Amino acid sequence: MLSSSLATILLISCSRSCSAFTGALTTASSQISRPFSFQLRDTPPDAPIEPPLNPLLSQIKPSKTVEVFSLVKQMEAEGETVTSLCVGEPDFAPPQCVLDAATKAMTNGQTRYTAVTGTLELRQAIADDLKSRKGIQYNPMTEIVVGNGAKQCVYQGLLASCGAGDEVIIPAPYWPSYPEMALLVGATPVILETSVNDGYLLNPTELEKCLKEHPKAKALMLCNPSNPTGGVHSTELLLRIAKVLEKYPNVVILSDEIYERLVYTEDGKCTAFASLPNMFHRTITLNGFSKSHAMTGFRLGYLAAPARFAKATSVLQGQITSCASSVSQAAGVAALREVDESWLENNAEIMKEKRDYVLRELSKMEGVSVAVPPNGAFYVLPDVSSYYGGDDTQLCLDLLKEKKLALVPGESFGA
Repeated sequence: MLSSSLATILLISCSRSCSAFTGALTTASSQISRPFSFQLRDTPPDAPIEPPLNPLLSQIKPSKTVEVFSLVKQMEAEGETVTSLCVGEPDFAPPQCVLDAATKAMTNGQTRYTAVTGTLELRQAIADDLKSRKGIQYNPMTEIVVGNGAKQCVYQGLLASCGAGDEVIIPAPYWPSYPEMALLVGATPVILETSVNDGYLLNPTELEKCLKEHPKAKALMLCNPSNPTGGVHSTELLLRIAKVLEKYPNVVILSDEIYERLVYTEDGKCTAFASLPNMFHRTITLNGFSKSHAMTGFRLGYLAAPARFAKATSVLQGQITSCASSVSQAAGVAALREVDESWLENNAEIMKEKRDYVLRELSKMEGVSVAVPPNGAFYVLPDVSSYYGGDDTQLCLDLLKEKKLALVPGESFGA
């Protein structure tokens, strides 16, 4: 573990002071973070026998982010006011042209199934965007798959490239769904710890050491910018990582770039891994509209990859969900074709201001530190190990109960 206690804070809805950290916290809540259990409750002798669940579920942990967010919604439904910093969602509305496009699609009858991979209009818009901004050329007919959110695309990318007996390398801290998805496809997650000295970024030397020790590795999860650290891998660092991977041609790179429009470095740049020399043919790029355009409820993401990977994931999607919402897809076209670049840049600047505010407030709190300020995304990962004897889960529970402040324990992020 990187620290005995870390907690993740989102940079949204942060107009209130974060001084809740230092409040008097005395009682705990037992409503979340209970371990998943298959123990049968006491039942009368004449009760019907309950069919067993899939044994695979005993290996899968519930998402603490979802658990905390569900409890927040329950508290709000009961009339309580909660400051929620627990879910990866911008606090601004989607662009008006996106909302208008969704309305127009409904009124014009665009309410039918589309192709499993998405409308050609949206796939062409995605291909044009990747070519103009990232310098990567994809065939919209065969190399782009539109899914019901980027999370589905991540899962299908893993399912297409890994299976039983394979291993998936996951740098820590990580998005909590990565290890669970690896388990769901039958693979084994291999957690590769990163160092504060490296800014929690992937160290090429450590990556090569891990690959040597795990010859069954079939995939590398690379989240850039990172959830939850906000770390941004520079082009130079990515090139060094790519050089290591050239020695291991059987490893697929799943490059999760969902936060690439929220970068706070001076040049605001986030290099696409597929654009690096010799990496296109083995990289599955994952992205979407939730973070950049605040379209979380539209559930719209995409996967861009060489045709063999795209075809495999489209087959899987055809048997799981079929197409994404036709209305959401129309909104996605507007997001890429009609939203002015200044709108995106302005929101990134607002997020940067919020980041700076949170960092300033945290710096005033005794026993709280942020070793690596985030350069992207909208998360802060403070070290709060001086509290609660390192039990960050209990700290978050008490903050929610006593201060109505919802955070997510860093423990669930491998921190």
